[in-house]
Amino acid sequence: MAYSVSIEDESKEIARQYKDLLKGSYQSFTNVEKKEIRKAFEIAVEAHSKQRRKTGEPYIYHPIAVAKIVAYEIGLDATSIVAALLHDVIEDTHFTVEDIKRLFGENVAIIVNGLTKIAHLNKDQNASVQAENFRKMLLTLNDDVRVILIKIADRLHNMQTMDAMPLDKQIKIASETIYIYAPLAHRLGLYNIKTELENLGLKYTEPDVYKDIADKITQSKEEQSIYIESFSNTIKESLDKEEFEYTIKGRRKSIYSIRKKMLSQGVTYDEIYDKFAIRIIYKSDLKNEKFDAWKIYSIVTDHFIPNPSRLRDWISQPKSTGYESLHITVMGPLGKWVEVQIRSERMDEIAEKGYAAHYKYKNNNERENGLEDWLNKIKETLENPDTNAFDFVEDFKLNLYAKEIFVFTPDGDLKALPKNATALDFAFAIHTQVGMTCRGAKVNGKLKPISHQLISGDQVEIITSKSQKPNVGWLDFVVTARARTRIKNILKEDQKKIAEEGKEILSRKLRHLKIILNEKAVNELVAFFKLRTSQDLFYRIGTGAIDNNQLKEYVASRSNAFVSFFKNKIKRSTTSTVSIEKDEVVDKYDSLVFGKEEEQLEYKISPCCSPIPGDKVFGFVTINEGIKVHKKDCPNAISLQANYAYRIMIAKWIDSTKQEFKAILKLYGADHVGMVNEITKIISKDMSVNILSLNISGIEGVFEGKITVSVKNKTQLQKLSDNIKKIEGIETVERIYKH
Repeated sequence: MAYSVSIEDESKEIARQYKDLLKGSYQSFTNVEKKEIRKAFEIAVEAHSKQRRKTGEPYIYHPIAVAKIVAYEIGLDATSIVAALLHDVIEDTHFTVEDIKRLFGENVAIIVNGLTKIAHLNKDQNASVQAENFRKMLLTLNDDVRVILIKIADRLHNMQTMDAMPLDKQIKIASETIYIYAPLAHRLGLYNIKTELENLGLKYTEPDVYKDIADKITQSKEEQSIYIESFSNTIKESLDKEEFEYTIKGRRKSIYSIRKKMLSQGVTYDEIYDKFAIRIIYKSDLKNEKFDAWKIYSIVTDHFIPNPSRLRDWISQPKSTGYESLHITVMGPLGKWVEVQIRSERMDEIAEKGYAAHYKYKNNNERENGLEDWLNKIKETLENPDTNAFDFVEDFKLNLYAKEIFVFTPDGDLKALPKNATALDFAFAIHTQVGMTCRGAKVNGKLKPISHQLISGDQVEIITSKSQKPNVGWLDFVVTARARTRIKNILKEDQKKIAEEGKEILSRKLRHLKIILNEKAVNELVAFFKLRTSQDLFYRIGTGAIDNNQLKEYVASRSNAFVSFFKNKIKRSTTSTVSIEKDEVVDKYDSLVFGKEEEQLEYKISPCCSPIPGDKVFGFVTINEGIKVHKKDCPNAISLQANYAYRIMIAKWIDSTKQEFKAILKLYGADHVGMVNEITKIISKDMSVNILSLNISGIEGVFEGKITVSVKNKTQLQKLSDNIKKIEGIETVERIYKH
């Protein structure tokens, strides 16, 4: 329906919306603050006077609506409301940052400028460009966290008013909302906003599914109300007897959460038993609220049998979002399991308002809580913005929704880590240097490898070694963004050094072959070896992945006039994209490995999802067709993993030039005193190769041994074999393929 409202009615509506803004705000304002908000409102009205939204409404409706979300739902201060009213002024009108600074001060100018930076991001749909956009948005956390909070409010209002947009735009905006904005809202404790963003995201990405679940929820509302009333009546008398002031209400699981559960567990709507929870909110002072929570817990469990494995105490140890509550699952009326959430009015306020309410109740002398700790960690991560944008956003997202575990340092300090965190994640949480040199850990007094997964209550002591260095395998098991970012940075530095050495080696080798190393030669080599950048080439020369024989093949093809003609054609198409100074080593996924031992086995690509090199995959052992490889998000993945878990194999694509592999060498010769010492010196000290196992036995002056080593490539293994052969007494060194 076309929009048709008179100018006079629009003016009245704008005035009414402004009054609502001040009336329902979470915080109370001084007269000075009210004047600042009024001034911002008048400037925004004037600045946007000639603009209209896609619906035909005056544009000013949008900044007022965003300011309302900021004031009511997030509960931010007057500065934030002023910034929300002005958030599109610099982008869309003649006003500048300097104007905002002069009129409203530096704080407002910083926030509005941060919001303008986000608004100016490239709107291209390309995944890598989108990742770069998200990274730039997250970098505004360095300016002021309120930038992100107002941006979330802006996104929520855009999602609420998206009906007038074309379908492709709706899907794009809804997808990126689910991808980054909803997890951000969750991590900042904005649970209501997070839920609404996810539900609206589902409404536009899967409209039929959304409508189906919404209809079913509507149909079951009356049934749920009767259930909650029955539950309340059972415990009401006992709560009244203890003179508690309280309210009992139901909290329905969101449409998005129900959809997620249906997919992850492969169940229907009717098979989900925890579609709603019961919330008991009680009045208490700060001193007694913990005691009162457990008292209410005692009353509830007097009437209903609890499930001991489903007790969650986030009052003694709040979540890092600031969330506090006591959760129990009990066998409720009609023999149904139901979750009961017990929290004080203060805890409820923090759960609803998140970041803002947390600050309302915070004392100046209180130690940093998890939320600020998290923001500080994020700022640390942002100090290294050189990483690949897509990896950066993926790593950042890792910790947004993560469930938490709590582990102890040797001194008894508590550290919060994401679920499935390893000893190495813990080491990086202590300090980057501790992580970089971590070679093991004592968990509850027992020695464990760095990949050992921690659980809540573990006490962890990290063992370090100056000779320890990060390797690419570490990225397979660390889960925290901090650890992943630090490891990637050090590996990148190592790759750079190897590439620099590789460039020198290549120059020297080409000189012997009567070829000068220049941009033309580099471009030809990159094309010949099917690589993407000059750094790829130099790195592979440096590691020995490209050896002398392969270089000679290149020279032979270069001198062949017929091949040279085609090479020139290839060169023309690659010259524009390859640079001799390109500062990047790109993964060239050339191998698929299986199991913890990372073995190369025969396999077939499954046609149902057709994974390509680089995809996240798993292997499935079939009865007649060997191993079939599926993408982790394959439509059949849940069914296969649920029904045939014993036939699932860990699998991953690797770049064999960056991955170390195990090799077993069999040695034979005449024994003498110090033989083992000489062998290990050559392997570990002279060639810096890691020994994984060593088994040598001698009888009557003759010895035989097996050594398992970790090497980068066949060239390094051959060099190692040749050096061992030079030891006095060694007769044969051969590689074997079975223990």
